[in-house]
Amino acid sequence: MATYIALITFTQQGAEAIEHTVDRAGAFEKLAAQHGGKVRDLYWTLGGYDGAVIFDAPDAESAAAIELSLVRKGNVRTKTLTAFDRTQMLAILGKVT
Repeated sequence: MATYIALITFTQQGAEAIEHTVDRAGAFEKLAAQHGGKVRDLYWTLGGYDGAVIFDAPDAESAAAIELSLVRKGNVRTKTLTAFDRTQMLAILGKVT
C-alpha cells in the first residue's frame, strides 16, 4: 500500500459546521476503508492548514477516489502528498543514476 499525507483546509461550509468536525473525521475513516485504505493518523492543526491526515491506499486511483469523495462533501479542500518511508526511500536511492 502507498502512503499519503493530506493537508486539510476548512471551507466556509466546514468552518460554519465546525462542531461536526470530529464526526466527519470518523466518516472519513470509514470512507477510506470502503476503498481498501486505512487512516493511520488524523490531526487538527494551527497555522497554514487546519488539519492533516496520514492514510494508506492500495493505489493512486483509490487514493484519488478517497480524496475526491471527501472534497465533494464541501467541508474541506486538500493538498495531498505521496509519502515514502525509509525503506522505500533507500530503494528509490538505489535507482538514482
